[in-house]
Amino acid sequence: MNPLSDRINSLPVSQTLAMAAKARELRGEGKDIIGLSLGEPDFNTPDFVKEAAIQAINDNYNSYTPVDGYADLKEAICRKFKRDNGLTYRPDQVVVSTGAKQSIANVAQVLLNPGDEVLLPAPYWVSYSAIAILCEATYKEIPSDIKSDFKITPQQLEAAITPKTKMIFFNSPNNPSGTIYSEEEYRALAKVLEKYPDIFILSDEIYEHINYGKTPFSFAAIEEMYDRTITVNGVAKAFAMTGWRIGYIGAPAWIAKACTKMQGQITSGANCIAQRATIAALDAPVSKIKYMVDEFKERRDMVLNLLSEIEGLTLNVPDGAFYIFPDVSSYFGRTLGNTTIENASDFAMYLLEEAHVATVTGDAFGQPNCIRISYAASVAELQEAIERIKSALQ
Repeated sequence: MNPLSDRINSLPVSQTLAMAAKARELRGEGKDIIGLSLGEPDFNTPDFVKEAAIQAINDNYNSYTPVDGYADLKEAICRKFKRDNGLTYRPDQVVVSTGAKQSIANVAQVLLNPGDEVLLPAPYWVSYSAIAILCEATYKEIPSDIKSDFKITPQQLEAAITPKTKMIFFNSPNNPSGTIYSEEEYRALAKVLEKYPDIFILSDEIYEHINYGKTPFSFAAIEEMYDRTITVNGVAKAFAMTGWRIGYIGAPAWIAKACTKMQGQITSGANCIAQRATIAALDAPVSKIKYMVDEFKERRDMVLNLLSEIEGLTLNVPDGAFYIFPDVSSYFGRTLGNTTIENASDFAMYLLEEAHVATVTGDAFGQPNCIRISYAASVAELQEAIERIKSALQ
């Protein structure tokens, strides 16, 4: 008999973390594995952020923090929302959490009841569906494909809504596809949602600064949606601060208050030193991290160019984040070496075992025809990885 709860037994393992673990296991056996599976910048945290953290240590910040974050950090977040997104939030509408993942989990926990339905435009980040499961809600995928640049239409959204629909999760720039919705496209989707005032929108904007000439638009900037939208962001991706674990929301005050109540019983306030460093990160001009974005763009172009030489991969040009999401379905049903490729999971595992390159199956993201390749790695590693993939697929 398994004494574990139904809750944990129903929860899938994160496939991005599972692939990283499998890659580590093969490295332990002496295999030379190139890891392109994790969504983590390979840059160091900028010096001005590190200096702010060192200053905080020297200033003896070492006590419990307010559950919803330091007041001056919340003010910095409000300034950031105004400057970058044209959004007006008050400090009582902001909650700081231990990473944007906790921010999303808080929002889901305070809004969803068992049996409520969450709409997930696919592809979507792996943890959205798992978070819905933890809330005993159900989730419904709204499919897209590479031909539509991985975007859903207003007609698809309308068709997906049921009386049980309580939330929809948007993510632009998108993980895993790098897709960015334009203001016009978001406004068209909002027109549909105007008819359904009981549906809440979670807008995950964690990759907003990693874009290549197409500026992301915040869903909450649509006036009719402001009171129903929770904007989620953090410093992990844009500032190469994944391990610092700081995320935050801007939301209607009653939702923010509920999230604070929830967080108060789980983790309490986020790390004191990381919060002080985040003030420096958010108050800095965005131009201070442009060198990282420029480097990502060069890598994106290089990787697309190299992958385009491999027959059977269908590619689009992602406008943001640091992923390529090729359609590999032309390989399904084919035998490579001793392996028959039935799906994207087989394809990703074949690349790991034969090419010694770790990617992630698109199944994890609700898009079973694709794999996710992260280009948050050195140019030399990327070139070698794609050469290996090319050899393994010939």
